[in-house]
Amino acid sequence: MAAEPARKKRNDSGVLRGGVRRALRAITGDAATSAFDPLIHERVRLGILGALAVASPLSFNEVKALLEISDGNLSVHARKLEEAGYLTVAKRFEGRVPRTDYAITAAGRAALQAYLAHMEALIGAVRK
Repeated sequence: MAAEPARKKRNDSGVLRGGVRRALRAITGDAATSAFDPLIHERVRLGILGALAVASPLSFNEVKALLEISDGNLSVHARKLEEAGYLTVAKRFEGRVPRTDYAITAAGRAALQAYLAHMEALIGAVRK
């Protein structure tokens, strides 16, 4: 019976210990392995900022329809972005109907651009 080849040790997530990080650092530098902005990295919040970067302001219902999410989901994620200063919220009434509008701030646009640059560097490193 032939001996099995030695297996590389893996951590709980299945990623080779340190190997991926070292490889990324060697290719792209430390910036590519630093943590993504966790506020933007979440799918819904990235979608909100992306939509607002293209067309700002957007109403609550427009964002909800674009991202196909629930009222509660949008409210929670928008609040986190507002608390970080990445978007502004304007509430008003049209007749007797409440309307909430979201707009991206300069800080939100800058954070999104930094996030996208980080992703582009990572994609470029992987495609080499």
